[in-house]
Amino acid sequence: MKLIFIYGMPATGKLTVARELAALAGYKLFHNHLAVDLLLSVFEFGSLPFVELREQIWLSVFEQACRSGVPGLIFTFAPEATVRPEFPANVQKTIADGGGEVAFVELVCAWEELQRRVDSPSRRAYGKLTSVELFEQLRAAGSFESMAMPEARVSIDTSRVTPAEAAVEIARGLGLAGLTQHERSSV
Repeated sequence: MKLIFIYGMPATGKLTVARELAALAGYKLFHNHLAVDLLLSVFEFGSLPFVELREQIWLSVFEQACRSGVPGLIFTFAPEATVRPEFPANVQKTIADGGGEVAFVELVCAWEELQRRVDSPSRRAYGKLTSVELFEQLRAAGSFESMAMPEARVSIDTSRVTPAEAAVEIARGLGLAGLTQHERSSV
């Protein structure tokens, strides 16, 4: 199985780009808020049970996807202080143990654009961080810089391309099937 692990700060467009990439590559999409939202119904964000179960769910899904022969999976992730630092290494081990590979993809965006995007209706629909004030406080406190991520095979500034263009760049950078001749020549 190939796991495309898309990471970046909140509001970089991870879920939007991941949806485009899933349609392009034919991969399943497992965005991080599926586990987060499930656990928030019972546990406080950042509490020990929340942190432990969130990681267990994420890793269990990856393990079972490998076992089940899922050819490709896209995962979205925002590195932040409540995630244990060893999580990326645990992902790599889980996928490698299942005979698969992980391709890390980083999405970046100018700070001013992130501030503009953070309060978008699409983010509110998923219970994501939508307060510009809280976003700025978390950034100032270093909450988004607390985890070293593996080197990305592809890095894209989403303030410079559309989500569809970003998906094509990712697919092209990772050598994924599914690109039409037009998409190959337009990037």
